[in-house]
Amino acid sequence: MYLIRRQPQTQQENGPSEREAKVCELRAALGPLSGRSLQFCTDSCLRRYLEARSWNVNKAKKMLEETLKWRATFKPEEIRWHEVAHEGVTGKISRANFHDRYGRTVLIMRPGMQTTKCTEDNVRYMVYLLENGILNLADGQEQMSWLIDFTGWSLSTNIPIKTSRDCINVLQNHYPQRLAIAFLYNPPRIFEAFWKAVRYFMDPITSQKVKFVYPKKKESLELMQSYFDIENLPSEFGGKASLEYDHEEFSRSMVEDDVRTAKFWGSVEKSRHVADDHLAQVAPPPSTPPLAITAS
Repeated sequence: MYLIRRQPQTQQENGPSEREAKVCELRAALGPLSGRSLQFCTDSCLRRYLEARSWNVNKAKKMLEETLKWRATFKPEEIRWHEVAHEGVTGKISRANFHDRYGRTVLIMRPGMQTTKCTEDNVRYMVYLLENGILNLADGQEQMSWLIDFTGWSLSTNIPIKTSRDCINVLQNHYPQRLAIAFLYNPPRIFEAFWKAVRYFMDPITSQKVKFVYPKKKESLELMQSYFDIENLPSEFGGKASLEYDHEEFSRSMVEDDVRTAKFWGSVEKSRHVADDHLAQVAPPPSTPPLAITAS
């Protein structure tokens, strides 16, 4: 007598038609949605939550409902640059002006530039840039890459454990499958103790996306080159480009994006008024000639 061994459930449900059926099932389970909740819950969104919960509809539904509650109170789509700009003065987190080889938005993080300790402000700043990174994703792209530069990092500039925990919780619980990969470039040995504490709060899926990269290791260099064009990659990450953070220039870009965000979520006039006010604050006086950027 021969027994037919059943394939694991996850393998049986890997087909496109099965996954689309799960998306439809999840949408039905959520019930009627309206306003921004309806706008947020695209098919792509539902797929991310299902993937984060191994395509278990009930678990994905619970996770997504928690996110909808969080978004209704935290209102990430309503955060504007002028509210969080003070957190970005040093350039501790910024959106790069280049993409990785897969067309993904790149966020550059420099924990050595950390100067503020308020957990709430740090979380709001991270959420703002996550939303901005999503806004600037290429068509058909769902994820972003992170580059983390440890130049200047020390225990004195380190983000408090509570802040790190809260940021990780927001990323994992409310932005599932948005992070493709995170490169920790040349972290000092003392960081290992901090990493062990932070990793405790991470789920296995997220922690597997974190890659330690060291400039003197051949496999590290090959890994970076597989994800980035060396000509665009800043020298701080082993590339040939320069990394210069200009807060005024970055502010202008964020204020312009605020208008796009407001248009997408349906609050254009209010945001345009605030944007005009903030652009006036960061723009140079009329008598000042514009900066000229020339190729070297």
